[in-house]
Parts: sequence; structure tokens; C-alpha cells
Amino acid sequence: MSDSLKDLLERVANGRQPVADALAELERLGVSAVGDFACLDLGRARRKGVPEVVFSQGKSADQLVAIVAAFLKHSPSALCSRVSAEQAKAVRDAGLGAVDYDDRAGVLVARRPDYVPPEPRGVAGVLAAGTSDVAIAEEAAVVCREMGVTVHTAYDVGVAGVHRLGEPLERIISGGATVLVVAAGMEGALPSVVAGMVDVPVIGLPTSSGYGIGGKGEAAILGMLQSCSPGLVVVNVDNGVGAGVTAAMIARRCAA
Repeated sequence: MSDSLKDLLERVANGRQPVADALAELERLGVSAVGDFACLDLGRARRKGVPEVVFSQGKSADQLVAIVAAFLKHSPSALCSRVSAEQAKAVRDAGLGAVDYDDRAGVLVARRPDYVPPEPRGVAGVLAAGTSDVAIAEEAAVVCREMGVTVHTAYDVGVAGVHRLGEPLERIISGGATVLVVAAGMEGALPSVVAGMVDVPVIGLPTSSGYGIGGKGEAAILGMLQSCSPGLVVVNVDNGVGAGVTAAMIARRCAA
């Protein structure tokens, strides 16, 4: 038992904390063990407004099914990233609820019949430099949408043909976006260009696409970190979930 949970129970036992307050705190502290391979943070959505995202890569199909089943006992939905087609089929075949699987982004969402989507709030934009960056960009977009944020996208607008950028960028900003996620591989130049053109925060999302040295995203992330464009922040290579969550939190707070 964690020290924080033990302290909570002692405060209730000693009459120093009302039961109703303790119940609310238990929801924030809530965890659920799944076998000996997972410990789910059931209170994250209430605590942060961000659902826990299950990173599925490296998990067996049976393990992912067990994790999703455990989530759906306590929560009306379960969100999983880096899901393979085999894992998605196993979750569907388990009959755990309505399952949406985006094979391009590798994101799976399972929902109980009583699922109610979050209140729609906020607008974000997601751009990708090239077609090879779209899968990671879509990971960010799916997470934003699951958090109730409207997403406008523009793909294959990289600096090799920068004249392609103007119209879609204007459309996204005019559509109310208060934050942009910009995914790019190779030398990772597009987020710097975009950040120099807009008055909203830009989240650089480096991807592991490109040739030879730096082709695993090293060149892209270093280029973004070294940018002189103000208003640009950077997540780790291929971290579409992190970019999407951050963008959604910004967009929802701006709308509020």
C-alpha cells in the first residue's frame, strides 16, 4: 500500500477527513493491477483531463485484451496507441465493446455502450511535411479528437515545396486553431517555418523518416531544438501521443 493511500485511510479512520472527500481523493489515486504486467492509472482523466493511453507496442495480444477489459470495468473507454492489426483483431474478437481502429495511426479506442464523448471544446491544427510523416501526425490528431478537440489537418506541405503551405495554413488559423502540431522528418525544417508565420504555439513533432545519417529522427529533433523561431516547442521523436495531448490541453484551455 502506498504511503499516500495509507495516510488517507488513517485520516478517515480518525475522523479528520470526511468520507465524501476521501472518495474523491481515491478516484484521483485510483490504480488497477492487471496480472503482473500492468498497473493502470484510472484517475488520470479526472485528475488531468487526459485519458491514460496504453502503449501497445511490445505487449502480446492477450495482454492488450486483458488491459482493455480492465479499463472498461472502471472507465467507459480505453485508448491504445501503436496497436498492430493482430492486436486490434484480438480486441475486437474479445467482444469488449465498440472498437474503432485507425490502422494508419495505429490507434485503437474501445467504448462501452454508456460512453459519452467529452464536451467539444477548442480547435487545433495538425500539419505533416510529407506523406511519410502522416502516420505520426494522425496519432496526434486522433488523441486530440478523443479529448474533444476539433482538428484541422494539412499534409504533404513540407519545405521542399513551401508554396504548398500558405493556403492550408491560412485555412487552419482562420478555422480557429489556437495551437499547431507540425510533424516533419528529414532535416525537420517545417515547424520552424510555420512558427515564424503564426501567432499561436507550435509543437514540433520530429519523425523517424529520412535517408542515411539522422534518418531515425535525430536530425529532425536537433534541427527543431536549435530553431530560432519563437513559439516553437518540441516533443520526442515519433511522440504523436505527447504532441496530441499537449495540443489538446492548450486548445481546451484557450476555449475555456
